[in-house]
Amino acid sequence: METGVIIVGAGPVGLMLACELHLGGVNVTVFDKLPAPSGESRALGFNRRAAETLDQRGLLTGLGRFRWGPMGHFGGVRFDLGMLEEDHSGVLGLSQARTEAMLAARLAELGVPVRRGLEVTGVREESDGVVVTCQGPAGAGEHRARYVVGCDGPHSTVRTAAGIPARHWEATRGMYTAELTGITLRPRPIGERLPGGHMVVCTPLGEGRCRIVIHDKDLPPHQDPAKLTFPQVADAWQKLTGEDIRHASAQWMWACDNAAALATEYRRGRVLLAGDAAHAMPPLAAWSLSAGLQDAANLGWKLAAHLAGRAPEHLLDTYHAERHPVGEQLIRNAQAASMLYLGDADMDPLRGVLGELVAHKEAAGQLAGIVSGLGIGYDLGPGEHPLLGRRMPPHKELTRPDGTRTRVAELLHAARGVLITTDGADGKTAEIAQDWAASVDVVTGTWTPDAPDAPGSTGPAPVAVLIRPDGYVAWTAPGSDRDLADALAHWFGTPGTPGTPGAPGTPGALHRTGA
Repeated sequence: METGVIIVGAGPVGLMLACELHLGGVNVTVFDKLPAPSGESRALGFNRRAAETLDQRGLLTGLGRFRWGPMGHFGGVRFDLGMLEEDHSGVLGLSQARTEAMLAARLAELGVPVRRGLEVTGVREESDGVVVTCQGPAGAGEHRARYVVGCDGPHSTVRTAAGIPARHWEATRGMYTAELTGITLRPRPIGERLPGGHMVVCTPLGEGRCRIVIHDKDLPPHQDPAKLTFPQVADAWQKLTGEDIRHASAQWMWACDNAAALATEYRRGRVLLAGDAAHAMPPLAAWSLSAGLQDAANLGWKLAAHLAGRAPEHLLDTYHAERHPVGEQLIRNAQAASMLYLGDADMDPLRGVLGELVAHKEAAGQLAGIVSGLGIGYDLGPGEHPLLGRRMPPHKELTRPDGTRTRVAELLHAARGVLITTDGADGKTAEIAQDWAASVDVVTGTWTPDAPDAPGSTGPAPVAVLIRPDGYVAWTAPGSDRDLADALAHWFGTPGTPGTPGAPGTPGALHRTGA
């Protein structure tokens, strides 16, 4: 059987993308150079929109117990999430290893192969597909697919082999991260700023276990992570805190810096990029992981629909158009937050002004939208409804004709488009959508009223709404100036002739991001 897509990289982004493609009917294989998962957790959680993305596929419950963060901050400047109508809290203290294990288990259930110990050494595009060259236990080999997606990190072999350039921001300082056992340290979950532009972070992970991060402005960038030793970490921690951690055991350690990079193209022909391969940035509040999971959700249904002949190729171009500006703003926001977070006393006046601003609801909402990912919106067509181009709140409930209540997130588990019609909708709305039954589910019911004091209450929903598989609203009634048939054709192809270009229009580009 021909492989539809080869994904290079078995981190959370690559595994999530494989799940998405499988749901779309694509034959997919994941390659990874490591013989087994590393067990390292460079991210401890993810933001609200990433959590919603997992919830939309029924994956959030597979993570077991975790906690939500009730207080937000931007670069260490705190703001109260409780003043906002929407719940912007993110998942805290959840190891990246647990997220990877959950996604890997899901792929095993689906029968999607993850081939480990295969290091990709090259990518060669041909007229009808892509050839991926690898080095593995059996020696060198070649593998063919129709498309390849690089989810292989900031030093992406796929990006380099495809000749996709990246804009680089050079590193100016180094940092150390380590996960320790056999020790209890004072928690410093969002960081403790120290004189001279230094900072230390300590996140408890259970009894006698914690993760520390050392931001010493005197640490040089470009250190070799493989040469980092625990005595170096212990010395750096003691220098800044006066605390001796030499009796602890390091489960893993990591030396990194504040370099950043952004690929100029997220797609070049049959080669696509996602996650750190597309937008590399220093570790900060799991922003990169959160964005990478959303890359996967944006790309997966589009690539699957095109490969299955259900959508035109221009749909793939909307991946770059929508997600590349998010990557640009991700790096800009991370740099701004880092200046606040790691700057010395010279930044205190700015911190003070920003602290006063975020006491106001509008300013807090702006920053909360950046941190949570809920501020992201795309240009999905003309119209004035506030949900158009934004994500459909997944907690919204629909009461079906049989009396059952269903959350929007549950309607998206199959990674298909969803058209919701209620009693106020035009009688022809559902009839129009039947021509796209191969890609869109039509669901009828009435909106279940939000409790007046419910967190995340967002007011009245439209009488009819078309939701893309990634959860973003492509059409509403009332509120959209585009006909429903045009919106369906643009995102799901011409009815009756899958694969034929849909309605004309500019591919969706970033429209607003809370920035």
